[in-house]
Amino acid sequence: MFEVLATVFDRHLSIPMPRAKLTVHLPEPLWIYEVSTAYPDTTFRVTSVLPGSDVAIGIIELTAPNPVPILAAIDDRSDIRDLELLWKHDETALLQVETANAALLVPMQQAGVPMETPFTVDDGVVTWELTTSADRLSTLGDTFDEHGIEYHIESVHAVDARREETPVTDRQLEVFLTALDAGYYDVPREATLTDVASTLGVTKSTCSDVLHRAESTIAHWFADEHVTTTDPADSGLQHVG
Repeated sequence: MFEVLATVFDRHLSIPMPRAKLTVHLPEPLWIYEVSTAYPDTTFRVTSVLPGSDVAIGIIELTAPNPVPILAAIDDRSDIRDLELLWKHDETALLQVETANAALLVPMQQAGVPMETPFTVDDGVVTWELTTSADRLSTLGDTFDEHGIEYHIESVHAVDARREETPVTDRQLEVFLTALDAGYYDVPREATLTDVASTLGVTKSTCSDVLHRAESTIAHWFADEHVTTTDPADSGLQHVG
């Protein structure tokens, strides 16, 4: 599949590189496969990874009604060299995990594809978004196949390095997308600002402030990137006093 995508992108030389979203089924011997499938309702959010020659260290955030049994399950794994609880508040815990089994990272390293964080692991499946050359994506697909790792391509689109990404913060993007998904921007409107705030677990005023900043940034970005400003005189429009 990746070979087909590489051919498509190679034929369009004006496209610098593809960005792919894919889901990868974790190899069963991995600790995070065992733990995430034992607790399928828990999302493991990997915020950073440090791969080594025979180990891998990751910072992982998880949220569960009672994270203690999950921490115990991780600590009981034979391939876990070290587990540190960095922070815990209510149902959220932040961990540093050092594992002797870095099998999941090997295909990425062999293909020369940088790993982007954060990414999530749910019920034995990791969701990755990767930006690299078409050739390296093709090599990654071959490497997954060689290691017997099942994967699915969710989407692929072009990334033009000449254009900056929308300059909203992660929090602004989260609030904006929550409002969008809830139907706040539908016509007629399907959700109120109060509904969006309730979904996010924040006050209405906080939600309004963050959403307004996101809307302002996105509007200015869209105008700069996609709207050509013309002089009214050039367009034939006359000011009527």
